[in-house]
Amino acid sequence: MEGRLSMSNQENERNRKICVLGVAGGSASGKTTIIKKLNEYFGNDIAVISHDNYYKAHDDMPFEEREKLNYDHPDAFESERMAEDVRRLIKGYDIEMPTYDYCMHTRSDRTVIVEPRQVIILEGILVLENRELRDLMDVKIYVDTDADERLIRRIRRDMIERGRSIESIVAQYSETVKPMHEEFVEPSKKYADIIIPRGGENVPGLEMLTTYLTKMLK
Repeated sequence: MEGRLSMSNQENERNRKICVLGVAGGSASGKTTIIKKLNEYFGNDIAVISHDNYYKAHDDMPFEEREKLNYDHPDAFESERMAEDVRRLIKGYDIEMPTYDYCMHTRSDRTVIVEPRQVIILEGILVLENRELRDLMDVKIYVDTDADERLIRRIRRDMIERGRSIESIVAQYSETVKPMHEEFVEPSKKYADIIIPRGGENVPGLEMLTTYLTKMLK
């Protein structure tokens, strides 16, 4: 079942260019900041699809077991579903995107309707690692930030936004985040068309990116 073809896009999607942009990089590298800047620049012409929303559901597991799962391994994601949703957006169809509950460590019952846009951003630590997602991208970006800075940002984010203790954050970082970064995330940098050091703090890099995307969409 294809889903509902967005009325506002039935004619426009046939005539205008669509750019699928992949934004990858380590946890807390600054991907979200870059996407916010792009959102400010392109306004309503952006749809953001986060890989995190496609974490597999583990409702059958006790909470204590879900806490121990490796969420930084490629197998933690339902990437095939995400790729199918992206293909629907490219064709001009709305999608019903799943959401993830970070406090409960499982998929939420809530979904979000996402409409097609001229710029479709695929965001996540492993979006460049997955070939099916990578093949859908017109531009692939890797956000490269120092490991110590990423850890500090992750602690702040997870304590404030996700209600986690510093002990659980540090333990997860040591046991899964750092090893998985070295095994899967960092090597995916080789697929990037553009590497942006320091994330959202790199103003010249962001300006070059927006200029490049604007030319692509003309």
